[in-house]
Amino acid sequence: MKILVINGPNLNLLGRRENDIYGTMTLDDINASIENLAKELNVEVTISQSNHEGEIVDMIHNAKDYAALVINPAAYTHTSVAIRDAIAAVEIPAVEIHISNIYKREEFRHKSLISPVAHGQVSGFGPESYLLGLRAAVSIANAKKGNS
Repeated sequence: MKILVINGPNLNLLGRRENDIYGTMTLDDINASIENLAKELNVEVTISQSNHEGEIVDMIHNAKDYAALVINPAAYTHTSVAIRDAIAAVEIPAVEIHISNIYKREEFRHKSLISPVAHGQVSGFGPESYLLGLRAAVSIANAKKGNS
């Protein structure tokens, strides 16, 4: 089983930006944790990051060989109809994740355009959100496969 993990804008700066909100782990550290868990779960992961909305949309469009998507859309959570529509257009279950609890932050972050088309959302658990999201994605994909 293959799972696609997509990281949105500014996540390449993790470990160097707003450590009080995002912690000190770098994206490379988080990716290593994801890859270790993927081995435990016996799944293959592809991990990508882009600061460009269109590239993220293209990644989603090209995800036809994946059983599920784990996405941290970052700031695009609140602004990107294009990413929302891409997730809705493909028939791949998506798990939306966030390092911080977006509902405890500025009011503009309380609205996710992605949540209505995602299978579920994990937020507020720091880098652990990725691991919880991966576990959820694998569970959802296995359930979907069992229903096929």
